[in-house]
Amino acid sequence: MNASLSVTAVLLLGSGYLALLFLCALAVERGWVPSRIARHPAVYTLALGVYASAWAVYGSLELASEAGYGYLAYYLGVAGAFLLAPVLLLPIQRMTRTHQLSSLADLFAFRFRSRWVGSLITLVSLLAVLPLLALQVQTMGSAIHLMTGSATPGLLALGFCALIALFAILFGARHTRLHARHDTLLATIAVESLVKLAAMLALGAVALFGIFDGPADLQAWLDGPGLTEQAAIPPLDPAHWRTLLLLFFAAAFLMPHMFHMTFAETLSRRALLQASWSLPLYLLLMALPVPLILWGAQRIGADAELLGTAYLAFGLSDAWWVDALAFIAGLAAASGTMIIISLALSGMILNHIVLVAHPPTYQPDLYRWLRWLRRALIAAVIFGGWLLYRTVGVHHDLTALGITAFVGMAQCLPGMLAVLYWPGANRKGMVSGLLVGVSIWLAGLWLPLLTAQPGLVIIPPGLEALEGEPTWYVVTLVALAANIITFILVSLITRTSAGERAAAEACSVDAVIRPKRLPLSAANGADFQHQLAQALGEDVAEREVSRALSALNMSADDGRPYALRRLRDRIQANLSGLMGPSVAQDIVDRFLPYQRNGQAETDDIHFVESRLEAYRSRLTGLARELDGLRRYHRRTLTQLPIGLCAFGDDGELLMWNDALAELSGISGTSVIGARRDSLPAPWGELLGRILEQQHSHLYKQQVSLAAGTRYLTLHKAVLQPGDAERGGSVILVEDHSEMKWLEDELVHAARLASIGQLSAGVAHEIGNPITGISSLAQNLRYDTDDPEVLETAAQIQQLTDRVSRIVSSLVGFAHGGRHVQGTVFQPVAVSEIGEEALHLIHLARSGEDVGYRNLCPPALVIEGDTQRLVQVLVNLLSNARDASPAGGEVVIDAYRDGEGVSLTVTDQGPGIAPEIRDHLFEPFTTTKAPGEGTGLGLPLVYSIIAEHHGQIHIDSPPPGREVGTRIRLWLPITREDGNDRHEPDSDC
Repeated sequence: MNASLSVTAVLLLGSGYLALLFLCALAVERGWVPSRIARHPAVYTLALGVYASAWAVYGSLELASEAGYGYLAYYLGVAGAFLLAPVLLLPIQRMTRTHQLSSLADLFAFRFRSRWVGSLITLVSLLAVLPLLALQVQTMGSAIHLMTGSATPGLLALGFCALIALFAILFGARHTRLHARHDTLLATIAVESLVKLAAMLALGAVALFGIFDGPADLQAWLDGPGLTEQAAIPPLDPAHWRTLLLLFFAAAFLMPHMFHMTFAETLSRRALLQASWSLPLYLLLMALPVPLILWGAQRIGADAELLGTAYLAFGLSDAWWVDALAFIAGLAAASGTMIIISLALSGMILNHIVLVAHPPTYQPDLYRWLRWLRRALIAAVIFGGWLLYRTVGVHHDLTALGITAFVGMAQCLPGMLAVLYWPGANRKGMVSGLLVGVSIWLAGLWLPLLTAQPGLVIIPPGLEALEGEPTWYVVTLVALAANIITFILVSLITRTSAGERAAAEACSVDAVIRPKRLPLSAANGADFQHQLAQALGEDVAEREVSRALSALNMSADDGRPYALRRLRDRIQANLSGLMGPSVAQDIVDRFLPYQRNGQAETDDIHFVESRLEAYRSRLTGLARELDGLRRYHRRTLTQLPIGLCAFGDDGELLMWNDALAELSGISGTSVIGARRDSLPAPWGELLGRILEQQHSHLYKQQVSLAAGTRYLTLHKAVLQPGDAERGGSVILVEDHSEMKWLEDELVHAARLASIGQLSAGVAHEIGNPITGISSLAQNLRYDTDDPEVLETAAQIQQLTDRVSRIVSSLVGFAHGGRHVQGTVFQPVAVSEIGEEALHLIHLARSGEDVGYRNLCPPALVIEGDTQRLVQVLVNLLSNARDASPAGGEVVIDAYRDGEGVSLTVTDQGPGIAPEIRDHLFEPFTTTKAPGEGTGLGLPLVYSIIAEHHGQIHIDSPPPGREVGTRIRLWLPITREDGNDRHEPDSDC
């Protein structure tokens, strides 16, 4: 040992190391270190090495000199906890991540549904961890004293504490949210773990190769002179060994800094599983140099009375760099532990003491207020550790301080096991057991720390065998036994509240909380923001609501009760990460309350479904069979080929199966949980109609859907409420559109049959007079030579021929629309058909103020019946003339279109209403005033175009126009052979 090092040299050494940490943190913060390295699982494992505090560097030496290999309990206990990660640590990780719980106090307050539970756990943790903090500071002060001989090592230690607090504030308290990951902090703690491991291994190498001449010389010494030294160390009693293992096992996940690093800063489930074997490996490497340093000090006769058994590493050599290695190893271990303890404890004190006493309502800048409060608490925690070191720690060895801390935190072990494995536990039992155990611990171990008096050790009747055992051993057993027994008995004889049962179930599945199916006073995300603003302020409320909406992938306008309940729960979880579960629950219950309105609370069926899905892999036996039956029934209803939906008696939609989703075009995920009256049109009105009426059926209701007009039949079944169940209604929705269309076709066919009979009679009655008129006109040609009379007779003959053809058309219509047998199709110029139709239209007296244009190219020729095609154009031109306004224009045009010719008639009228357009080619359908149209013209057009194997398309209005109608006839250039006539395609 070199006690001649100056204070300045030690300050430079320590400050230089801490400056190196600042540079490492800055490198990660600025992105100089790639994120794939900073977020590597190995970094997380090394960061967990924060467990190896100054106890691992100095305290283990002290314990090894007193109990031999018993010092290994410190390493094996935490190794056992991490080896049990799948059944112990992973469930805790899942709970903390799901519910945004950043500390042990958060977890207990959430599980036992009490802010006072969180406050109690915080106080116990503070009392337990303060001796551990004092231990860290004491090792720094003692090391400085040994290296410099300074009479005021406490002040130098205070300076190092200030630098450590500054680092924790700069790189650990930047985020307001306690559950936020700190990549910079993790990487820095990982570097510290590497530094202390390297320093310890180097010290072991100094002992093995500097003092001994290698392993062979070491073994020779152990078998010879060293045998006496080892025999002087009493072996650790097996019962003491097991108790130490239990204490260090519990410390692995109960100590605030270990809980924080293991669960709040975790990368992923995979990283924790990897740490389950890599952390024990790291601790094994940390433990290996301890006996080597002890044996080396014994070999050279280091003065344990002068140095202290904890600081034998400073006696391995007179070289200054060996002392520097021992100092840096202790500083790295102490600083990392102090940083994480201060961060964890400051969060617990803030959430469960400060915010409980002073709720954060009406703060103008909540985030900034919380951030500065936490920074002040970080400094206060570290200063508290230094203060305890100066007042109490200097009078006790490291083992006394460390054991006091570990026994105190072990009092939370029964509660943690209940959180994981006993849903029936309640807060009365937990608090009672914890108070009993903590009282015994305070009287037995804390009292000797504060006073020179021996601890008050209570040995229950029947355990007199414990007399004469070490105080820490007796206190540990009695405190834990009394804690557990009180916990169990009180929990069994007192009632567990509904909130605790819900929280216990929420701790076993990936859900925020077990919600009840009750409406909220808020109607959407904007209402959430407005109501939370009363407690958090406008900016904070907007950020928290937006964050929750983003996490749930929800819209702020979503007003479904189920969605709003999920949003409320997510906001509560997020606020829990900001200010603890107790304060978060109070704020949410106060400003986002449920509306009970006398309704009984029932389980949210959506939560029940998700819970069963999460439990499915864990179910066995009858429970698994019942779940299989549930899933089968659920799948049957979901995949039923008939639309099905279910409503609760409060009007909330509980089910919307696949068939109904396909029919409606609305996915179930977007409407499940909505109120009936908030469903998209026309479903809200349609389903409300059958729900409100007494009858259980609605037949062929016409609705307009995205796929067109549909005719739906609805059937309702009412579910009566049971003893513990609310009622509801199930509605089946059948699509009877095709049946309705077939019925309409049958009616249409019957109408056509009656019209055919009428047409046959009319044709017969007209045919005879027309034949007479035709004969008279022919005779008139031979009775006069007057040119005008002859021209008139020719026109009469021409018109009677046309009437005869019309009569023939009526006969054809009466016989199913076929044209009269014997009609021959001949090549016809489209322009000539148009000219003849225009000539006939001009013979009419009406419509003289409407203009006509024939734009048909003369070269276009088709095969067809000229007279019948002229009849088609006359009908179309007549309708266009009647629809056109005064001064309007009707245009006939034609163009080549594939294997045929498209012939169009375009007017400038008001257009055709869609409801009429769908029935335009049905007999007696007309837009004209009564007495002005028969409604038979377009059905005849339809029949004639069908004879020519053509198609009819109607555009009203035509593309690019606001008014008017264009009827396009497509006719093949060459007529197909065969007698079968297919119905023309009509696009109405």
